[in-house]
Amino acid sequence: MSNFKIVAESDTTRARAGVLQTAHGEVETPVFMPVGTLGTVKSLSPEELMDCETQIVLGNTYHLYLRPGCDVIRRFSGLHGFMHWDRPILTDSGGFQVFSLAKLRKITEEGVSFQSHIDGSGHVLTPEKSVEIQLCLGSDIIMCLDECIKYPAGYNDTKNAIELTTRWAKRCKNALHEGIRSLDLTVSKPPSLFGIVQGGMFKDLRKLSADALIKIGFSGYAVGGLSVGEPKDIMFEIADFTLPILPDIKPKYIMGAGTPEDLVKLVSLGADMFDCVLPTRNARNGQMFIKKSTINICNARFKYDTKPIEPGCTCYTCQNYSRAYLRHLYMAKELLAYRLNTIHNIYFYMSLMKRMRTAICEGEFDRFRKDFY
Repeated sequence: MSNFKIVAESDTTRARAGVLQTAHGEVETPVFMPVGTLGTVKSLSPEELMDCETQIVLGNTYHLYLRPGCDVIRRFSGLHGFMHWDRPILTDSGGFQVFSLAKLRKITEEGVSFQSHIDGSGHVLTPEKSVEIQLCLGSDIIMCLDECIKYPAGYNDTKNAIELTTRWAKRCKNALHEGIRSLDLTVSKPPSLFGIVQGGMFKDLRKLSADALIKIGFSGYAVGGLSVGEPKDIMFEIADFTLPILPDIKPKYIMGAGTPEDLVKLVSLGADMFDCVLPTRNARNGQMFIKKSTINICNARFKYDTKPIEPGCTCYTCQNYSRAYLRHLYMAKELLAYRLNTIHNIYFYMSLMKRMRTAICEGEFDRFRKDFY
């Protein structure tokens, strides 16, 4: 299993810096993982991601299973070879997409039966099948299949969901051990398996879920069921409650968060890993992140603006292109606009995580946090 080591901790918050060992190299935490749903971070090449100092990307089990399928990806010995990416990959279980995208679905003890959102074909995703697909993808970090529930959800429905999630987590762990035995991993590290803590907005159920998963034992723990429409103060309250009850010697992953402000707050609460579509999706919608806020490149005030998106930024886009040119590309719906905007946003997020890590290591995180806000 992957090895996680904490190298520095904040004196005044729960923020920490760590190193996660995987078969495809080290990942320094806190880390943000750009979302590469279909084996690509939209509009960017792997080389551009590396230039932005991206350490690890996230792939999606549901989408890659449906298209192009494991029969294709096996020919390339996994997703790394298929997408020309030699750094770590985390794949989600596919559960969230089944619950949010599938045309029809039915949950049973065995798994989830669903119809593809692409062609309506029928499929069954079990814990064993989810792990099998992720092993086919060659993931460095595999996520357990869990039952995703809507927000808001009632207490009994939430309790039933975490109990099913726990039973599925045990099956995922057994399936991973069986899968590893059938693979030649003598010269490489086997993938890590992360359990996903559910429990909605009920603290006692979060504790129940966390305790059950810790008893099973995983290489890392994710906090699921946040950033699903709940008020921001409730999200922070649940994260603040859940993160400390997870083992400090394991990486802690908040799924689906979020804005730069969210990341700084959640790092201060003890989170190590994050993913979100926000930087890439917002870039395609013309919104760029800068240190003080955001800018919308379609605004008329940028028509004659010769400055880069953010003066002093060292990303490729800011080093070479003006706001006026980027606005022209965006207004003309030129494809280059999506690429250049995304380069800046990904670079911004990678730089933010790097600055947080440096502040933690230098004992200055509390000052960094206050200056940031």
